[in-house]
Amino acid sequence: MTRGILIVLCVLATQTKAQLPDMATVEPDLVVPGLSEGNPAAGKRVKQTLPRYSGTKAHHVLYLPIDWKAGAKYPVLVELAGNGPFKNGYGDVSTGLVEGSRMGYGISAGKGFIWLCLPYLNGEGAANVTSWWGSKPKRNAQPTIDYCIEAVNWICTMYGGNRERVILCGFSRGAIACNYIGLHDDRIAKLWKAFVPYSHYDGVHTGWPYPGADRESALKRLQRLKGRPQFICGEGGNAQQTEDYLKQTKVEGRFTIRGTGFRNHNDGWLLRPSPVRKELRAWVKKEVAR
Repeated sequence: MTRGILIVLCVLATQTKAQLPDMATVEPDLVVPGLSEGNPAAGKRVKQTLPRYSGTKAHHVLYLPIDWKAGAKYPVLVELAGNGPFKNGYGDVSTGLVEGSRMGYGISAGKGFIWLCLPYLNGEGAANVTSWWGSKPKRNAQPTIDYCIEAVNWICTMYGGNRERVILCGFSRGAIACNYIGLHDDRIAKLWKAFVPYSHYDGVHTGWPYPGADRESALKRLQRLKGRPQFICGEGGNAQQTEDYLKQTKVEGRFTIRGTGFRNHNDGWLLRPSPVRKELRAWVKKEVAR
């Protein structure tokens, strides 16, 4: 094992998609609450725009846990969505919208954590985009980074988010963005206590259509991790590819790598009971308690 790197890999990560069950074979035990009108409150999921972006089409989605009380402090799950529109042969769908994100609710079950779903913005920083970030051809990530930093700080100030207990998670595009956006520079990198990238990882593939998709650039971002933990999960051989890549980088870190146990490219697996979801929840609680 590479010195300084703790990688835990379960057998499921080496299984092919064809060998794995479809998540539809497991009944969900969670349903993401629908969007509500009005101001945030315990158990409500609402669409918001930061004050500075008033008059634009930029917005995020905020959920306050059912046990939320004014004046108390809560860890925060910040989520970045996958690309859209997407649909595969298994019926997995991603809209690319902040409203479609589900990871944070599956991890928290709606309790104990503020859940903040953040957008990717166009080049002008005036509207959400459903595919990658920025606008073609430059794909400038800076408007997305600026919104992210401001939103995390604002949510912590307004709703009791604990700035020392913020976890960044993301599905597909969002998994890549955990490092590409979340570790893009020192200013944003310092926000996070831990990371949960699901399905894909920054630097594994180099053909994505944005600047800095090469491995040299990805390595510079990964070096900003500075030993913070990541729970990396994926379907099929996805997790194995990430493990192989991380070994090649020789970057020190605490990486736990798991196959989800399902064949699906779909964050809805977290709304269903599974051994990996149980382990992920325990991991998150342990990390926010450190």
